[in-house]
Amino acid sequence: MIALKTHKWLMTGTALLLVVLFPAERCLGQDLTVGTSAAKATPISLAGFTGVTESVLKQDLAIVGFEVVSADRAKYTVSGGVKGGQLEGTLTETVNKQVHFSNAYTDASERARAHRLADDIVKATLNLPPIGRTRIAFKVDTGKNSEIYVADFDGHNAVKLTEDGSIVAAPTWAPGGRNLLYTSYRANNPDIYMHRADGNRTPIARFSGLNTSANVSPDGTRFAAILSKSGSPDVWVLGIDGSNPVQLTKTREDESSPCWAPDGKTICFSSRETGRAMLYAVSASGGAMQKVNAGGIQNATEPDWSPDGSLIAFTQAVSGGFQICIVQANGGRGGEVKRLCPGEDPSWSPNSRTLIFTKRVNGKRVLSLLDVKTGQVKDAAQISGSCSQPSWAR
Repeated sequence: MIALKTHKWLMTGTALLLVVLFPAERCLGQDLTVGTSAAKATPISLAGFTGVTESVLKQDLAIVGFEVVSADRAKYTVSGGVKGGQLEGTLTETVNKQVHFSNAYTDASERARAHRLADDIVKATLNLPPIGRTRIAFKVDTGKNSEIYVADFDGHNAVKLTEDGSIVAAPTWAPGGRNLLYTSYRANNPDIYMHRADGNRTPIARFSGLNTSANVSPDGTRFAAILSKSGSPDVWVLGIDGSNPVQLTKTREDESSPCWAPDGKTICFSSRETGRAMLYAVSASGGAMQKVNAGGIQNATEPDWSPDGSLIAFTQAVSGGFQICIVQANGGRGGEVKRLCPGEDPSWSPNSRTLIFTKRVNGKRVLSLLDVKTGQVKDAAQISGSCSQPSWAR
């Protein structure tokens, strides 16, 4: 087995469903303007909500930069509650009393109703695409083996997707959030499989050696991956069915974690060509690989390009662990870098505001959500065992 940090093949634990709520915290985030401190959270008050509804609203709002405060300190007030089996919610500006909306929600579950209300608040105040009903995939260690799970973006309603009984890794969504690619040792070799929405699974990269780190192009017709079929682990691009493999890098050192620019023209990845891992970019149609200007940061792995194209999140290995960083993308040329907080495995939300990532707590890996602008963090609901390598469906 090739020991690439991005694979993180072995963990410990079991996979019994256990929902846990964790307190909010704040990462050492900074605003995207160089030299400024983190952006201030937007104060908002909640009135009339209890139980699951209140909990969901607080979680959803925190990860897009709101802070729930008393009514006298709030810029916005959300009032309502459950009446006659439906959730009612009204959003009002506190000072001028302008009503932005007054809606009723009749979704099947209390959580779903609360997510929809939070989505409407976000759309009305921040003009952001909603994420309340999006999903994530992630790896869960089950002792010596591991399986892929899918869940709501906040970790609730987790369902085991695979039953491979082996080592699995690197889940990634195809556009539309229906099909999922991942790596599995189920056939005694690290191969890439596509798990379709109908439950059917097909191997799409089973070359000799390593096949891993699949990442699907924005148009869904191709995927990038790390293959070692030509000797060392290099970046390749294949048709979505595994056809027509084209080699993009030809170094003697390890490459890892390719990801696509939103326009589908450029791929960012990590390479050890100069010794320590650094970020590089290459044209998806071929050509020379170019170093991404990331302020000289070394030990940089696990890049993920934001859907709006502006930023690349990545992991930096530091003394005692790992930290999440972002760099201005500039088409793959790079730019200013910000160190956000301890963690690894960053994956962008569809609206390019929030990151889901892995952090280590008391020897266990847990999933957490980070609002990049304010640095606010809320841990996702967890299942027992170690959870890692989250991928956010877009």
